[in-house]
Amino acid sequence: MTRAAGRIAAGALAVGTVLAMSAAPASAHTALTGSTPKKDSSVAAPSEIVLTYTETIRLPRVLVTDASGKQYQAGTAKAVDNKVTQPVNGALPNGKYTVGWRVVSVDGHPVSGSYKFTVEGSSASTGGASGSTASPGAGSPQPVIPAASPSNAAASEESGGGSSGWLWIGLIALVIAGAGGAVAWFRRSPASGG
Repeated sequence: MTRAAGRIAAGALAVGTVLAMSAAPASAHTALTGSTPKKDSSVAAPSEIVLTYTETIRLPRVLVTDASGKQYQAGTAKAVDNKVTQPVNGALPNGKYTVGWRVVSVDGHPVSGSYKFTVEGSSASTGGASGSTASPGAGSPQPVIPAASPSNAAASEESGGGSSGWLWIGLIALVIAGAGGAVAWFRRSPASGG
């Protein structure tokens, strides 16, 4: 019976390994790999924001806000393969800006994030720039990105991380626990029969 128990344990280990290897692609979602302007950079006023991701994305949403919450994006963001382009409404005045984004990865998972950059040397005045005004709160507000689509309303609560990784870890733990229980049962089996 010890050979059978060893075979069961080896089989359970093989199944656990296969599940662990298949969990990596399932829990991997798109990530931001580059941006123009770059994160934490100081630049002249840009005419557009360009975001680059690790994979093809869809349903992009981008907000460009200053420290008071005033918005400067113009129109809607356009996605082509793994790049998103968001036009900026007029010349940005000097100051710090936050780019908040949300996209949907090819597996249907919404991913969001934000970063900051600084505009220097702009001739635009602070009061003259056009754009939507968000209600300023205390401190520096974070942009609120609307849900990617109604069909993803439940999943849109997540921001960047995925719960599917925890699901796979739980399944692997169950397989290993089941294999351990089977090994223990086979080891006790001859003792109870004899």
